[in-house]
Amino acid sequence: MGERSSNPPVGMTVLPSSAAAMVSPPVLGSGPGTTHGAVRAAAHATVSATAPLSDISHWARGSGLEVVMLLTGALLLTRLASWIGNRVTSRIDVQASQDRVVRTEAAKHRHAVAQVITWVVLVIVYCLTAVLVLQRFGVPVTGFVAPATIVGVALGLGAQRIVQDMLAGFFLIAERQYGFGDLVRLYVAGGPGTGSLGTVEEVTLRITRLRTSSGEVVTTPNGQIAQVINLSRDWARAVIDVPIPASADVTTVSDLLNRVGAEAYSDEVLHDLLLDAPSVMGVESLDLDEYRIRVVARTQPGRQFEVGRTLRARVSTALKREGITVPPDLDTAAPTGT
Repeated sequence: MGERSSNPPVGMTVLPSSAAAMVSPPVLGSGPGTTHGAVRAAAHATVSATAPLSDISHWARGSGLEVVMLLTGALLLTRLASWIGNRVTSRIDVQASQDRVVRTEAAKHRHAVAQVITWVVLVIVYCLTAVLVLQRFGVPVTGFVAPATIVGVALGLGAQRIVQDMLAGFFLIAERQYGFGDLVRLYVAGGPGTGSLGTVEEVTLRITRLRTSSGEVVTTPNGQIAQVINLSRDWARAVIDVPIPASADVTTVSDLLNRVGAEAYSDEVLHDLLLDAPSVMGVESLDLDEYRIRVVARTQPGRQFEVGRTLRARVSTALKREGITVPPDLDTAAPTGT
């Protein structure tokens, strides 16, 4: 037998060892398939981790921006409404002070109505903004209809005082019982018997705010007001009871008081505050050692106290000039309105 030939058969190509290694079958558990799966898994994990951040960013660019714009718009609207309300009331006050010595009833009513309209506009803007913001946060406002009915009934039972205050405030303004700048005495159910006396500084549908002569601020819910005494409606009256010694002649003193009233009415300052000359009504009361003569003066609304103080000083000076001693209890009787 001859020696076997190492040459390959005819038609067969022999690859180098390096090339053969390149075309060798892949080993199980390695290769391009496994690498691509790992990449896809890592990418999916990255997307899952960044999804919440993407959702927040999308909401911030959409609904979040709308919430910011709604809150900003509500703030600007309330500022604008308050500014317009203050401008209107200031203009009413300026016109009232320029036209007459005291405010007219129409000016006081317009001032109160302007305050109420401003308050209502602010409440509407706040409520609408709250509803729109809840919608932007995805809260189903329409789904609150049925629960709101139950809550409304509960609030109606528990918030009867608020509803009563607002209804009472509506009728107070509609009936023009008092307005801004009026001097009133308010009697509250269950409150002190003397009531609260002061100048009206603010009237809304829910409360009335007074400023007393000592500077105190009294806030009264409209629903608790049982009685209103308006001391500055149309006109007022200053009543002075002058104590006279029993030894003085009644006719002489009455003539003296009439002259004092005429002089007061002709005074430049008091003439604008008085509607007519003060009149002597006659003897009001009799005691053992003195009698009292009543002097009545009709004044501009709310000016009865100022006129009463000035008349007391004039009467005291005139009596002393005539040699008539006035007891120390000379005082003004309780002023009245219409």
